[in-house]
Amino acid sequence: MRLKKSDFRFDLPVELIAQQPLAERSASRLLVLDAAVRTHADCRLRELPQLLAPGDLLVFNDTRVLPARLHGRKASGGAVEILLERVTGAHEAIAQMRASKAPKAGARIGLDDGSQVEVLGREGEFFRLRFDAGEPLEKRLLRLGRMPLPPYIDRAADAVDAARYQTVFAREPGAVAAPTAGLHFDAALFDALAARGVEFGHITLHVGAGTFQPMRAEEFKDHVMHSEWLNVGAALCEQIRSAKARGGRVVAVGTTVVRALETAFREGEVQPFAGDTRLFLFPGRRIRSVDALVTNFHLPESTLLMLVSAFAGKERVLAAYRHAVAAGYRFFSYGDAMLVFPEAGQGEA
Repeated sequence: MRLKKSDFRFDLPVELIAQQPLAERSASRLLVLDAAVRTHADCRLRELPQLLAPGDLLVFNDTRVLPARLHGRKASGGAVEILLERVTGAHEAIAQMRASKAPKAGARIGLDDGSQVEVLGREGEFFRLRFDAGEPLEKRLLRLGRMPLPPYIDRAADAVDAARYQTVFAREPGAVAAPTAGLHFDAALFDALAARGVEFGHITLHVGAGTFQPMRAEEFKDHVMHSEWLNVGAALCEQIRSAKARGGRVVAVGTTVVRALETAFREGEVQPFAGDTRLFLFPGRRIRSVDALVTNFHLPESTLLMLVSAFAGKERVLAAYRHAVAAGYRFFSYGDAMLVFPEAGQGEA
């Protein structure tokens, strides 16, 4: 049977959507979807070192979230909200915009500091923007912008979010959404993992606001996947080869890591790659680059849920989600996590 978007629907009580982070990053619950016995187990993130083995390699996304939400006004006085999707130059970006009437090419928007943004044109749902010269755009965002919390968090970003909607290992600025599986890791958890003999590696994938866009097409063949920029370096590729040689597993921390490694997978192994990806992973497409996945719980009918289902099997994943709802797990960016092992046949050469 051909899969459809509606095959990935599940019922989620709104009260399970986490609106605030926990006081401690690694205090989250962890639902383990076990490969051997095909069942799930309720654990805690702090137990992750015992669930992994010496020689395993955890791969993280080291992108850094920009404070990419800006507010301004049109010449008419109308309010405009700008959410950057991607910085494309020292003074240019593509962005989503919310206004009572969409600005046209040539329109200028005034920001809170008196500087101006010119609308250069429109590409589908996104606008091409040019900011006043004189200050690099990333510096201007740090001064004026707010953290771009996801649309399902029903409040404005505050000082807590400036720190907590950012991984502790973030170093490459460019994302407008956090790689949320990485939000659970703190210094104490890293120390425990290192003591266990687990190694760490990094890719960079600048997560775009498109990650929250709903899949509008019912048929997979009609879906246009959003584009994101990534870099898989030679050093990580060597780490992966070494882990495989010693019998270790490659464990992706987040769906963005899976997307990056699968994009870079060629001729039977992960190879260096830098550039854009529109890779769409769903059941029926084998995931060959990773052996396990740490991930948060995702939106119904989302491409991220489809990616997890491609790795672990749709029925297994949806059954685990039903259990998570019944057990009161916290969902989405500030929610709890899963440790997912693959469905039989995944990852085999």
